[in-house]
Amino acid sequence: MKQWVCDVCDYHYDPNLGVPDSKVKPGTPFKDLPKDWICPDCGARKSSFSLVKQ
Repeated sequence: MKQWVCDVCDYHYDPNLGVPDSKVKPGTPFKDLPKDWICPDCGARKSSFSLVKQ
């Protein structure tokens, strides 16, 4: 699965891990995160994330 990075704080969202503290289950693709989901580290909006170049 593709990983995404927060442009504000460099937090990496790995869909294989999810974000248990935010009730995001492992295996959840970035596109399936709620529109109001925010970065767990800095609070930036979902729109502040960019696809990690592989």
